[in-house]
Amino acid sequence: MSTPILPAEHFLSQGRDVLVSHGGAVDTTTLAAHDFDVDNRTGFMPPHAPPARLPQQWDVWERVLEKAQVDRIQLGSTPDLRDEEKVVSETWRESVRTLPMLPVDDLTKSEVVLRRAHHVLAWIMHFYIHSLPPDAPIVIPRSITIPLLQVSHHLQLPPVLTYSDDVLYNWEMPSSQSFPTIENLNCQTTFTGTHDEEEFYLTSSRMELRGVEALELMRETMDEAFVGDEIAVRRITEYLHRMATVIDELKELLIRVRDGCDPNVFYDQVRPWFKGVDSSPDGKKWEFEGLDDEELVSQGILYPTELSGPSAGQSALVHALDIFLGVSQYSHASSITGSEEKKKSFLERMQVYMPRHHRNFLNHLSNDPRPLREMVKMHGDAKLSEGYNAAVGALKAFRDSHIIIVTTYIIIPAKKGKTEVGRADAAEAPLKGTGGTDLAKFLKDVRNSTRDALLP
Repeated sequence: MSTPILPAEHFLSQGRDVLVSHGGAVDTTTLAAHDFDVDNRTGFMPPHAPPARLPQQWDVWERVLEKAQVDRIQLGSTPDLRDEEKVVSETWRESVRTLPMLPVDDLTKSEVVLRRAHHVLAWIMHFYIHSLPPDAPIVIPRSITIPLLQVSHHLQLPPVLTYSDDVLYNWEMPSSQSFPTIENLNCQTTFTGTHDEEEFYLTSSRMELRGVEALELMRETMDEAFVGDEIAVRRITEYLHRMATVIDELKELLIRVRDGCDPNVFYDQVRPWFKGVDSSPDGKKWEFEGLDDEELVSQGILYPTELSGPSAGQSALVHALDIFLGVSQYSHASSITGSEEKKKSFLERMQVYMPRHHRNFLNHLSNDPRPLREMVKMHGDAKLSEGYNAAVGALKAFRDSHIIIVTTYIIIPAKKGKTEVGRADAAEAPLKGTGGTDLAKFLKDVRNSTRDALLP
């Protein structure tokens, strides 16, 4: 048995059984890990493989999702889609429309089963929407609308695919293995069945696992900051240099996505399935059938206001680095919305798409009574400042690499596609990212704001 990274009494070492405190609200004033759902070995990913199927009562949803993958349902926007492929897609969509209305009451007894239900229903919804002909209205059948909205209400998540659906709770490992590692992960669900799509998700999964050491370094640093003596300052300096190394290794894992995921396959075949309402170029509204259902009305469930789709910006790990290093006051600035239509900063909005326990963790981290950045400035120690800048500099370099990846996988293929179809405005219209962001400008703004956090 491996030795735990954290002490048994630390909040990140506690059990994961109890997920909601008295009254249904998570108590963020405690240090219990069940408030945060963070594991000392796997971080924001669960230490055990997520369930591969829902219980028998809801197996019909699993079969419909499975059928979409087996039949290789195609994007409705696919050029020169064959008639037989259109028939297969419409036959599948009809099976969704005729699904029985299943109650979700028993799902609420288990957080992990609720997550699986959100995963399955959201994937079905995205298959349904994006396999429609481009000129068809987007009307989501009540057989999906009602249970997805109810499940999302319980989980406090938007009723749309999120990073947690694609990454945190979308993996499996060989039955002979008892613990997830960077080397032994596979995906549970994909849209295309391609190795490229799987590698795209697993790149983020591996980064989450590698980021566990960063969480441990945060814990050690906060413990030393509490002591605050000369020895503590020396130790924090060492921890910050180590943090810089970990962030550099996260950057290397990010860059390695190029080894297994072809940019053209990603852009043409994978990315379109992710799109939410505000990243759709035609701006079509999604209509949710059954919103007037008496049960939904009684629960106060209204038309969703957040339907952006999955994004790496929904990773609590990256937000935790920002907050811990005191970079969030720059990278999460209200001016960096990514869109003229949005009022909140993009990264702040993306926290709505995180599992609520991870939001609680970030909230707890934000309320640290001894913020690292202020402590470094107060001490005025040259070596401590150097260690701090090394970590912030590594985070800035990480964001440089993210820009390179986004340019390779989205911006260049998008320009190429516009050029091939003779679009005169190819260089004019800003490319939309998740949440309707002006993708290139947003990424540069966040990178530059990270650089601005460096101490003089």
